[in-house]
Amino acid sequence: MPADALSLAVLLICGYLLGSLSSAIICCRLMGRTDPRTGGSGNPGATNVLRLAGRDAAVLTLAGDVAKGALAVAFARTLDAEPLVQALAGATAFLGHLYPVFFGFRGGKGVATALGALLVATPVAGLLTVATWGIAWALIRISAAAALTAFALAPVYVGVTTHQPPLVLVAAAVSVLLFWRHRANIRDLLGKR
Repeated sequence: MPADALSLAVLLICGYLLGSLSSAIICCRLMGRTDPRTGGSGNPGATNVLRLAGRDAAVLTLAGDVAKGALAVAFARTLDAEPLVQALAGATAFLGHLYPVFFGFRGGKGVATALGALLVATPVAGLLTVATWGIAWALIRISAAAALTAFALAPVYVGVTTHQPPLVLVAAAVSVLLFWRHRANIRDLLGKR
């Protein structure tokens, strides 16, 4: 674990700044495509980039977003940080994705970044979350609903596989924020019933 509070703060700030690099916006700019915040759903995420800029841009966006969460956790691990600190590093990358300082705090919904962090911090729970997303997607074919289903169960998976309540609390906090960011989607889904 970082030796002191200052080291911990620096680690978490680095995680946030890494998360603040919006893969969708950067990718679309480099490829000369529409800023995803100004078209489609207005969300700078892979699904909207797919609509606006095509498959290649969407794949790069998805890979970049997953990598942000994964790298934040991996960097903390290289510093011999304890599992809770690693999870917090991933959570700050997730926060950076939601509220990126480099892009006017207008970020995405965080699914891919949260998943990247989860896969490195708690690999089995991460794989179970991916599997849940895949099953939900196969059954309902609605991206937001599949993501919400997966992350509703992610804290349970973390608890069952790690038996570490602090990690469950971090996973639960991320899931709550993820649901908050999807509130418009939830309203739309409820309205379709």
